[in-house]
Amino acid sequence: MMRNLTLLTDLYQLTMMNGYLRNGKEKDIAVFDLFYRRNGVISYSMAAGLAQAVEYVLGLSFDEEDIRYLRSLQLFDEPFLEYLKNFRFTGDIYAVPEGTIVFPEEPIMTVKAPVLEAQFLETALLNIINHQTLIATKAAKVAFAAEGDAVMEFGLRRAQGPDAGVYGARAAVIGGCKSTSNVLAGKLFDIPVSGTHAHSWVMNFPSEYEAFRAYARLFPDACLLLVDTYDTLKSGVPNAIRVFEELRAAGHEPKGIRLDSGDLAYLSKCARKMLDEAGFPDACICASGDLDEYVIASLKAQGAKIDLWGVGTKLITSADFPALGGVYKLSALYPVGGGEIPKIKLSDNSDKITNPGFKQVYRIYDKKSGKAEADLLCLRSEKIDTEKPLTIFHPKDTWKRTTFTDYTVRALSEPILSGGKLVYKFPSLSEICAYVEQEKSSFWDEYKRLVNPHVYKVDLSQKLYDMKNELISEIRESNG
Repeated sequence: MMRNLTLLTDLYQLTMMNGYLRNGKEKDIAVFDLFYRRNGVISYSMAAGLAQAVEYVLGLSFDEEDIRYLRSLQLFDEPFLEYLKNFRFTGDIYAVPEGTIVFPEEPIMTVKAPVLEAQFLETALLNIINHQTLIATKAAKVAFAAEGDAVMEFGLRRAQGPDAGVYGARAAVIGGCKSTSNVLAGKLFDIPVSGTHAHSWVMNFPSEYEAFRAYARLFPDACLLLVDTYDTLKSGVPNAIRVFEELRAAGHEPKGIRLDSGDLAYLSKCARKMLDEAGFPDACICASGDLDEYVIASLKAQGAKIDLWGVGTKLITSADFPALGGVYKLSALYPVGGGEIPKIKLSDNSDKITNPGFKQVYRIYDKKSGKAEADLLCLRSEKIDTEKPLTIFHPKDTWKRTTFTDYTVRALSEPILSGGKLVYKFPSLSEICAYVEQEKSSFWDEYKRLVNPHVYKVDLSQKLYDMKNELISEIRESNG
């Protein structure tokens, strides 16, 4: 799906770039962090979108038509338009691998590049990472609620446009879905595709039985029938069983049935009993119809006999929280001939005060359990000696302290681009999914539960904490 997305940006990125060039800042190096802020809905997120983000960066190029259009706006001077003709990304990008569990304030991606280049990336990177991380996170929560049952992504028809449907499907698989109904996503990303038939199929035949029988003849080894077009228990399931018996007599075994409406807990229990008594205990029961993690958790608690979940609208749109709210903030500058100048954004809202400097995130694991216990934001120059005890403290309530003695650490952020060149080997989607399973298993369920999850520790190193507070004091003093 290669397209020239270079102009997928906000106008002010270009006006700022023109201003930086006019003021002789084109050789200054800037560091920007992409992260999301604390909120009351998402306790953790699952990073996604890196592959498309890098594809976008590597494809940056203003063609003649782009330059002609920008000139027509009568906003930009000719030296800037000339600069754009040879524009390429020449900097460095660091990011956590797709499928990594991340928390508020932690950089999902860090860009270190000449300031015009780093500034320009903001809009598109946020567009890509925000959306795919959001959908992967929603899928992770749905998969958690399903307790090991397979989840199918069914959302294409309700997605906000083709890209949201295609890349949302990929993100959903990263989050934990096992297949998609989206055939284009299946082709592009080698995702298993799944689906049955619609109510319209049943309505196009003289009777429900004839519709089921016709479908079974077409797909004798993949026969999963939608049974709620007219009456689930009085006609749908009995007609499905009748066709299943015919399939078995012909040497085939049915896949099962799908429920798309009604009281899914009650209907699934009744249908399971009917299928078992008819001699089809292995026929699965699939459910769909405005499902999300909370509905699935409720159905599980009611003892619903559902084996497979098709989740569409509320997954592909992340209906209860439709925007991640990721931001892209300047954290350091390296002027020509000078060293690092850490940068910070202040706010009356303490949650909007940024963390300065060129940073790394270390994840701390307990050696015995292998479980993640805390994350520590550090300056890139810092190293952690795991042979020594490590004490961390809450960045606001500093009296809250934890000391680790038998632990390991992992640096989360990896080099992706160096000098504008790709230095990262992208894993296949199946490899990402295997990594996701490792990530999920490394966190206690208390951090992943849907209601009132335990708060995971994300602290600042002493050096970063001191730098942040020194900058706050300096800015307040200089502004009277």
